[in-house]
Amino acid sequence: MKSTRNQSSTSQFILLGLPIKSEDQDMYSALFLAMYLTTVLGNLLIILLIRLDSHLHTPMYFFLSHLAFTDISFSSVTVPKMLMNMLTHSQSISYAGCISQAYFFLMFGGIDNFLLTSMAYDRYVAICHPLHYNRIISQSVCILLIFASWFLSFSGALVHTILLARLSFFRGNTLHHFFCDLSALIKLSSSDTSINELVILIVGSLVITVPFICIMVSYGRIGATILRRPSLKGIYKALSTCGSHLSVVSLYYGAIIGLYFVPSSNNTNDKDVIVAVMYTVVTPMLNPFIYSLRNQDMKGALRNILSRRVCLQ
Repeated sequence: MKSTRNQSSTSQFILLGLPIKSEDQDMYSALFLAMYLTTVLGNLLIILLIRLDSHLHTPMYFFLSHLAFTDISFSSVTVPKMLMNMLTHSQSISYAGCISQAYFFLMFGGIDNFLLTSMAYDRYVAICHPLHYNRIISQSVCILLIFASWFLSFSGALVHTILLARLSFFRGNTLHHFFCDLSALIKLSSSDTSINELVILIVGSLVITVPFICIMVSYGRIGATILRRPSLKGIYKALSTCGSHLSVVSLYYGAIIGLYFVPSSNNTNDKDVIVAVMYTVVTPMLNPFIYSLRNQDMKGALRNILSRRVCLQ
């Protein structure tokens, strides 16, 4: 009797990639390579600035440094393989590589959600309960929030991956995507996927919907606090401390809402692929620019580091 693995699993999958013409592959691969390098270098710069400047050793920048690391990891799960396939004109990925890619994509995507929620909670406490900020957002609370983000994301991704590995793929092995997306793999499977879909609904609510609601509640209370004590100084403070985070939240959740809640044609998956590029490539690349250009503390830290380097020379 053959093993279940031999019966149910293909040895590799074919990734059709981005919906672009073959003659434009080289141009787009150069563009995405530049975007990926910008993502890595920009987020590494944020981590370096926060580590070197003692003025940035606060809970908000503690969360930001972890967000920068997660963005590098999140983008690295999919973009290097996509670039390799575009440059070598190969479309294959091994079965093990595909399952691993799906796992790490889900895990780092989940961590992103929880970190954005933690940052929103931090801003809520800072603006609505400033006198109790140091007591509420203590170092132990920050570490606990980071640990919870990793644990919940690790657990959710592991459940999805275990259920995914049990599926059969007799229909074919061609994915209309540039990476091993969970929903695309489930559509391709010839097995009963009702359990997978139920788990996606439950875990998706925990990892995406609940954090989004928490972020909206946090900013709703921030807005209510500002309206109760309207002043130009209060509005400026809220915009200066929350503007960057709100911009990132809008980009990230805007792409997710566009992917899952805006209807598309049943005959094409191009929209899903393009939106996936937004939150796997574009958003992680823009985060460093958003936090650097809109944040006076980050710009001040960069000036201090550069001036210190000039003095040493």
